Amino acid sequence: MLSKVNTACVMGMEACHVEVEVDVSGGMPGFLVVGLPDTAIRESRDRIRSAIKNSGFVFPQGKITVNLSPADVKKEGAGFDLPIAVGILTATGALEQEDVKGKVFCAELALNGKLRPFRGALPVTIHMKEKFGIFVMSPVSAAESANVDEITVYGAPSLRGVVEHLKGIKPLKPARGASRKKLSDDFGSILDLNDVKGQEHVKRGMEVAASGGHNILLLGPPGSGKSMLAKRFPTILPELSEEESLETTKIYSIAGQLRDTGLITSRPVRSPHHTVSYAAMAGGGSWPLPGEISLAHNGVLFLDEFPEFRRDVIETLRQPLESGEITITRVQRSLRYSARFILIAAMNPCPCGYFTDPKKVCRCGPDQIQKYLCKISGPLLDRIDIHIEVPRLEYKQLSGKRCGEFSKDIRERVKKCRDIQTGRFGVRRETAACNALMSSKETEMYCLLSDEARELLKTAILELGISARAYDKILKVSRTIADMEGVEKIEAHHLSEAVGYRCLDRNLWA
Repeated sequence: MLSKVNTACVMGMEACHVEVEVDVSGGMPGFLVVGLPDTAIRESRDRIRSAIKNSGFVFPQGKITVNLSPADVKKEGAGFDLPIAVGILTATGALEQEDVKGKVFCAELALNGKLRPFRGALPVTIHMKEKFGIFVMSPVSAAESANVDEITVYGAPSLRGVVEHLKGIKPLKPARGASRKKLSDDFGSILDLNDVKGQEHVKRGMEVAASGGHNILLLGPPGSGKSMLAKRFPTILPELSEEESLETTKIYSIAGQLRDTGLITSRPVRSPHHTVSYAAMAGGGSWPLPGEISLAHNGVLFLDEFPEFRRDVIETLRQPLESGEITITRVQRSLRYSARFILIAAMNPCPCGYFTDPKKVCRCGPDQIQKYLCKISGPLLDRIDIHIEVPRLEYKQLSGKRCGEFSKDIRERVKKCRDIQTGRFGVRRETAACNALMSSKETEMYCLLSDEARELLKTAILELGISARAYDKILKVSRTIADMEGVEKIEAHHLSEAVGYRCLDRNLWA
């Protein structure tokens, strides 16, 4: 007999509809899976055989042929266990074809017939809901997928539970979307920008970066507070919107790093060590999974000791910083993953770290300093909106009481500034409404300069010799500073502050 069951496989940020065709015929016993299955699917034969027997059903003794259509698309993952098992039971008469029609089955099977979660449940549900409205999964995957509207998801504990539900013996209740839990600890209750003494101009620069979604580079000697400031940067960012939350959860679901069943509501913060490999940063594998760049989507990517990262790893940031996504190409196909994040990079001014320190003598020669700074290419520096110095703190600042603003107060101002940007072009854009993401046309339309500001910008271009990209960055940062004051036109002091945030364009190390 022949049966057909619907399922899906994850391909990048999307999913592909797969039709599982099962034929059971007489002859020599065998179990063949065709249609470009990976190792996990080929190994599913033994899992499925044991799961069917241990669930109280009869495993057919004839020749079983399973075809995964379309046959020219590579299939991977353990989520095909359940649809293949359901297909076999349908082909042998334990289930009717009408019982499985119009439903999507995805789950891994244990040897005792229990259903286990699979990687990528959320993108599968989002993609397949246009064609199908009923999904059958494990309870964990069902709670994850139930956050998608306009579908019905059933979480079955076992293969027998699936059969009894389809036959109407013991109907399952539809899964409900789990409560929205945070991916990591609540930064607001642990870290606060008020913990940092002094460095008011750096805090101001970080507020500008958070308000406009700008990337930021912190330069300073060891112990000046760069890492401490960077770790507290997420506490001044606004909460994720529902769309951003769903997007972020989708990426973590694809990567298999979604440890709870709720949507991610805290902005992800990724801080890879400088020994991270190219594949771990960009994403990779024979069937590429998201890397650190994509896992930081809608959040923060913090790179401490920036020049110590491998050159090829650093250069992978170019495309995501420009387009908000990364393309990973393999022989069979190219996959795209979203990668729109705020980059925070921290670095010393020289190998020993004390080139700009007024108290300690730098032991590095001019060639060493130049070689160290050249580890960061000019095109990559151009893509970082704000370069700001973090000087050593004086004794009075260290010994004094903390008197800075709390993160929650700064976050309120950041929210107001983001609201202005959303009102300006949020309706016309699918991505987040931030000044840092303005196109060239939007920059020309919304970055209106006063006469004094225009003359100041002309002088800055002639004196600093900045690139066209850096020119755009200055305008975007100026627009954010003006929005923070609630004014429409960019004035000279807005532009002056933005130019001041480009210390590496001012030949500081000459």
